[in-house]
Amino acid sequence: MDALECITTRKSIRRFKPDPLPREVLMEVIDIAKWSPSYKNSQPWEAVICSGAKKEALSKMLLKLLAKDALPCPDVPAPQSWPPPEAARIEDHFKHRRASIGVDLGDPDHIKKIKKENYQFYGAPHVIYLFQDATLSLWSLLDLGLFAQSLMLAAHAKGLGTVAQAFATDYAQEIKRFLAIPDTKRLILGMPIGYPDTGSEEYTFRSHRAETDALVYWIE
Repeated sequence: MDALECITTRKSIRRFKPDPLPREVLMEVIDIAKWSPSYKNSQPWEAVICSGAKKEALSKMLLKLLAKDALPCPDVPAPQSWPPPEAARIEDHFKHRRASIGVDLGDPDHIKKIKKENYQFYGAPHVIYLFQDATLSLWSLLDLGLFAQSLMLAAHAKGLGTVAQAFATDYAQEIKRFLAIPDTKRLILGMPIGYPDTGSEEYTFRSHRAETDALVYWIE
């Protein structure tokens, strides 16, 4: 798979086979991702990989917090509003997903169901949590995003699936304590990783992208 194909065929995977990955495979995708660019080569990213019984215990803890309606408190707060162009794309995505696989991201009850699936990491055998020092600037948040993209592309190139999870960081303090991540770090992203369940209905879904002309301004 060449780089262009890897970028254009990667997608978020929300159903995984339970088969665990060898540790050397997980380490290889991290080893590839570390070559991402960063401001002054600061490399402001860290990762913890959670598997097996520890992952199941983490999932149970998150589900218990959800069941008692614990207030989410992620280290990176969720957006509260969007400018009109982005809001329109989100609404279009919601409609497309609802029509394609019956997932209504505007229904509060459905959102709770989706959160449960997030906290179970969609059945993936491993979850990678990405974090960084909390004193770092927004530039470093961008850098970690580049690292996350490289990690997802490396996984896809090796026939693996990933999905970038914001919901998986809802209870940041509890997760950091569980994973022994210091309070001086900010939790950015959860990322299940494993073999995609290509027979699932969710696997058929492919999100849209805006027309390129809508994103580019020419000045000559």
